[in-house]
Amino acid sequence: MTALVLFSGGQDSTTCLAWALQNFEHVETVGFDYGQRHAIELTQRPILRTTMAERFPAWSEKLGPDHMIDLSVLASIGETAMTRDIAITTDAKGLPNTFVPGRNLLFLTFAAALAHRRGLRHIVGGMCETDFSGYPDCRDDTIKAMQVALNLGMDSRFIVDTPLMWIDKAATWRLAETLGGSALVDLIVEDTHTCYRGERGAKHDWGYGCGDCPACALRASGWRSYKAI
Repeated sequence: MTALVLFSGGQDSTTCLAWALQNFEHVETVGFDYGQRHAIELTQRPILRTTMAERFPAWSEKLGPDHMIDLSVLASIGETAMTRDIAITTDAKGLPNTFVPGRNLLFLTFAAALAHRRGLRHIVGGMCETDFSGYPDCRDDTIKAMQVALNLGMDSRFIVDTPLMWIDKAATWRLAETLGGSALVDLIVEDTHTCYRGERGAKHDWGYGCGDCPACALRASGWRSYKAI
């Protein structure tokens, strides 16, 4: 009943953290600095952890240490819109240049190594095949294959949990409400960061962001669908 949550400081990972705190007895978090253009998300991580502990005392008792891993090598081996100040475009196959090749594979590998050392059984990630922008490393088959590889390579019995895998963004907002009511929804609106451009100047009803990058568009669309029900 222990878990390590891949916690970026965004909407999805914050919802996953709440899910883990609801379902496990001890939960730790891990973040990755990979030279992301929206590094403001790393600044939001401790704010979110502190606020969540204050608003949800029962979860506070379960929330363990946070860990940060430097994966800046990712930015040095690829020209992507997530790690460079370039326009966000889509290639002929429909894959946006916000895709960082190998990112989730490395995240899971390093998370498993950390979980192995910390004695944590479950690894929780916000990967989603419903709203995944075409990223191949967010697919269910990829995550299942990684679970097998990690268990074989580390002679362990990790379970990789992806509570958002088959739900859309509107359902992610609803899941947050189910887990923590309006207090959690308000926290996600106010303190999480999703915008690929790293903008936190303008606040919308769904949170902060530029409003027109793919991440903002998806979050806003999900919010509208969630509020319409």
